[in-house]
Amino acid sequence: MPVSKVSRKHGISSATYFKWTARYGDLDISELNRTKELGQELSRLKCLYADLSLENRALKDLIAKKL
Repeated sequence: MPVSKVSRKHGISSATYFKWTARYGDLDISELNRTKELGQELSRLKCLYADLSLENRALKDLIAKKL
């Protein structure tokens, strides 16, 4: 099946298809799953960092107002 038909079927561009093939083409299923898990963990850690940073900033502002 030509790349244009596959990409049209899945709603992506041909450039996206080739970019994904270049990035993930050599990986097997277990490596792809691990990459997905790491992406989810990174997203979770970014949210935790954002929450802690916001809380830290709010506490610093509160301390500055009291002084």
